[in-house]
Amino acid sequence: MKKVLLTAAIAVFGFTSMNAQNVSFGAKAGMNVATIGGDFGNYYDYYEGDATDNVKSRVGFHVGGLAEIMISEKFAIQPEILYSSQGFKTEYSYGSEREESNVNLSYLNLPVMAKFFPIENLSVEAGPQVGFLLSANEDYEYTDSDFPEDNVSGDRDVKDSVKGVDFSMNIGVGYKLDMGVFFQARYCFGLSEVDDTGYYDDESYYDNYSFSRKNRVFQLSVGYMF
Repeated sequence: MKKVLLTAAIAVFGFTSMNAQNVSFGAKAGMNVATIGGDFGNYYDYYEGDATDNVKSRVGFHVGGLAEIMISEKFAIQPEILYSSQGFKTEYSYGSEREESNVNLSYLNLPVMAKFFPIENLSVEAGPQVGFLLSANEDYEYTDSDFPEDNVSGDRDVKDSVKGVDFSMNIGVGYKLDMGVFFQARYCFGLSEVDDTGYYDDESYYDNYSFSRKNRVFQLSVGYMF
């Protein structure tokens, strides 16, 4: 995957330098609805179904710049550089115990999108993305109604528990107005694991449980081509 992205980047910038007249630059920003997907909650099966471990989405944002490189009337390549606030929420309860967590993962994302224009101004887009973790923070709260003296809340840096590089595949659609304003909707499907703790690597102990935590992000964007 790294070799593919590097090759794509070299090709994009090489094509840009040779065809500068076909390149437009722009900026965009928008909303993220982010969570993680995969097998997350079945570790709590040992509670015989009385526990819940729910992964929920959190709202974040993204902002950055892009270049649209027209290859032909119907096709374009669009490399982007984006700051993206992602992450997830969890809610766990068992008996009198309840725990809530809000994890904010901040990335510098570098997607390279291939765009097809079935009709004028409307694009269908797909392409790979590599993301570099900038920060990872967790806000948490634990309460026990039977033992209130055990209640605790706070925030902590969890960057050491998250992988520093994230790979995704993106798909989406876009529409550009004649004045240069454009709108995009995109889904980012994580391909690599988020967890970097190694806590679940002992297959002899966790043989009955599966853990797969990957980024899932839905984005709505508005931007402007200069």
